[in-house]
Amino acid sequence: MISNRNLAWEGCVNARDLGGLGRIKPGAVVRMAAPTRLTAAGWASAWDYGVRTVLDLRAEDEDEPDQAPRPAGIATVRVPLDPEPGTAFHDRWAPIDNLATPLYLPALLAEYPDRVIAAVQAIATAAPGCVVFHCAGGKDRSGLIALVLLAAAGAHPDEIIADYLLTFDRFRERYAELGIRNQLITVSEHLEKHGTTIEASLSSTIGGLKMPDYLLANGLSEAELAALDARLTE
Repeated sequence: MISNRNLAWEGCVNARDLGGLGRIKPGAVVRMAAPTRLTAAGWASAWDYGVRTVLDLRAEDEDEPDQAPRPAGIATVRVPLDPEPGTAFHDRWAPIDNLATPLYLPALLAEYPDRVIAAVQAIATAAPGCVVFHCAGGKDRSGLIALVLLAAAGAHPDEIIADYLLTFDRFRERYAELGIRNQLITVSEHLEKHGTTIEASLSSTIGGLKMPDYLLANGLSEAELAALDARLTE
């Protein structure tokens, strides 16, 4: 694993390359919080890093204006990952964890595989260059897609879990700025009430995700799987 995957793009505190985990090469895919606070210098850094596609996992009603214009050569693709309010899934899970802990991820994988596959397809078929994917804070929706990509690339479960946990550390100053309690403590206490931990919950999800079987069984074509592998590893 490369020693430091964190990317210091001005305006974003939670951007990191997945390169060095499993078979993923540096510069292929980057996970981050919503890039709306990137400055012009931050976008220039992303462009210089090779970013040519941004995959937005948020719903349309979560849109916020960018503080600085995105470079014209960067394409933006939206694939909303979480089911919307009013769906049976959302109404079931919102009272449990507000779709903000690892608890709901196995259910999303099982009940909405089409959304997961759509996100993977967007990454596999994107134009040449680095692909950034993000949600709002870059924790759970981004964490799920990172988990899927890392599992597909043969990353060890410990690597996947450690990558998920990094978001809490990277966002610590932003939590303080917003007057929000450290979310590592909040999420850990919530999962404890459900008889589990972040690590155990993620381990269970990873253990139940067979690759590439999950992707192929849920609509990813052999050609798209090959394109994904090429993007991530070659």
